[in-house]
Amino acid sequence: MARQPEAMNDDDEREVAEDAARIARAFRASLAVLVVLGLAVGIGAAVWYFRPAPKIEEAKPEVVGPSRREVLTDRIPMTPFADITDEAGITFVHVNGHSEMKLLPETMGGGVAFFDYDDDGDPDLLLVNSEYWPDSPQAATSKPTTVLYRNDGDGKFTDVSAGSGLDVTCYGTGVAVGDYDGDGRIDVYLTAVGRNRLFRNLGDGKFEETTDAAGVAGGDGEWSTSAGFFDHDADGDLDLFVANYIEWTAEINIRLKPTLDGKTRAYAPPTQFQGRFPYLFRNEGDGTFTEIGEQAGLHVRNPATGVPVPKGLGIAIVDFDRDGRSDVLLASDTVPNQVFRNRGDGRFDEIGQSIGMAFDPQGRATGAMGIDAGFPRDDQALMVAVGNFADEPTSLFVWNPRFEAFTDDAISTGLGPATREELTFGVAWLDVDLDGRLDFLAANGHLEDEIAKIRRSQRYEQPPHLFWNAGRDAENEFVSVPAECCGDELCRPMVGRGLAVADIDGDGDEDVILTGSGQAPRLLRNDQQLGHHWLQVRLRNRAPNRQGLGAEIRLTAGGKRQIRTVIAARGYQSQSDPTATFGLGKGTEVESIEVRWPDGETTTHPVDGIDKLVVIDRP
Repeated sequence: MARQPEAMNDDDEREVAEDAARIARAFRASLAVLVVLGLAVGIGAAVWYFRPAPKIEEAKPEVVGPSRREVLTDRIPMTPFADITDEAGITFVHVNGHSEMKLLPETMGGGVAFFDYDDDGDPDLLLVNSEYWPDSPQAATSKPTTVLYRNDGDGKFTDVSAGSGLDVTCYGTGVAVGDYDGDGRIDVYLTAVGRNRLFRNLGDGKFEETTDAAGVAGGDGEWSTSAGFFDHDADGDLDLFVANYIEWTAEINIRLKPTLDGKTRAYAPPTQFQGRFPYLFRNEGDGTFTEIGEQAGLHVRNPATGVPVPKGLGIAIVDFDRDGRSDVLLASDTVPNQVFRNRGDGRFDEIGQSIGMAFDPQGRATGAMGIDAGFPRDDQALMVAVGNFADEPTSLFVWNPRFEAFTDDAISTGLGPATREELTFGVAWLDVDLDGRLDFLAANGHLEDEIAKIRRSQRYEQPPHLFWNAGRDAENEFVSVPAECCGDELCRPMVGRGLAVADIDGDGDEDVILTGSGQAPRLLRNDQQLGHHWLQVRLRNRAPNRQGLGAEIRLTAGGKRQIRTVIAARGYQSQSDPTATFGLGKGTEVESIEVRWPDGETTTHPVDGIDKLVVIDRP
């Protein structure tokens, strides 16, 4: 049974009441204290929050920031170009064999060369043609040929193809020129889809085909593009480098059935074809060549599959590391670019990735087409420009000898943003305004004639693009030249491909020819009248390399040095006149000319006068 609580008496009740009263008073006192403390804390917090910020004396060390670079767009010189194609007597029209099947070689042709075939002192002109496909209706009635024009010395050209031996029909793509037999006359090598062809200059405007005897045809199934003569092994005679593109046949191309929009047939991209190794033909000194590409280190393979990596389109032959040996830079389409460094023992090391020229700044391979190397800066830094596919800016690789590597400075120099939308093939460094700094010119044009249907920003015909070199202190080192400064005739859109440079009229400034796929070329005369002075230098070396291909010319004027490399192979499937042009601006004196000959010997030559051509004979 549960225990019941006991009853309380009167004293107990009073004691309980007094205890409750004491607890109540203590609670009220504690509450008051808490309220006062809360108010104090709140007031203190408010005072702290809304207090004025303390004044802090900061140390102010002297900081030297980058100086603001001057905007020079309003100082772009007037360098108008006049289209003199018709006036000069150039009637050539390129045939690409365009067909409904859209075979890829139709998009790539258009090589051109300036060279003095008759040794009269002025540059003549050769334009490479392709042909109609065998099953085309035109093939039975029309035989397009390569065309040779003689420079008459007065701004006119005469077609001397007939009977010259160069008036041949093949699916031609590019051209290389050089005196391979050392007889003092410049010979011609044509690249093609199929067999390549070599022609020995006999003099008197006659050429004899020596392809089979020389052993330089290459494979019947190859597609060769750019080529160049140079002395790779320092034995005195000229060897021959030939870039090959992809493993292509019409049957493979037709089976792929590429389209633009799911219905409209398109040209197949090179990503769907395997690459091909380049050729290196070693000159044996007796009129024959031996192909040594593999033993020379030119066979670069995919380590995972073993297939050839290169898809070569453009070559630049230049001593990029300044060790006295000519190297080969190969622009490869949609795969890494290759840099073949000359070891000096007849072999090359491919080092494109390790020195920063294989990819763009994001580590991607580009649709690389044409390539040219030059020295546009006063600091004598070698710059290599590579024209790329649409939506890929032109690459501008700058050699840093301290780190022995290239960096792509296209964005920082202003060249990249202005070239992003263009599809660029031929490229060239040239001093348009003769101020002593090399400017930049690009030939542009798309592959697809119906590209505008699916890409509003793209056109089949695109304007050539000239950039003025404003110097490193300008806001943009390379400034896009508007039509009002370079002329509407230069900026008129075309399906641009090849590009070559020469002073065709002897007035000191450099003129240009642009070729078009399936179109007439455009011969553009430089009509600048800036009053700038100049000097041109042409070398006469000892036989067999009489032109001195591979030599380096250094001119000092006004305390500044300019450098030109004597080489014809540059751009895209084309050759420029190896005569070196030096702009002097307002300067009136040249202090010295130094020549490093192909064998490494260096000679110095005094200069008497300016605004003229100087011919330097090897001592």
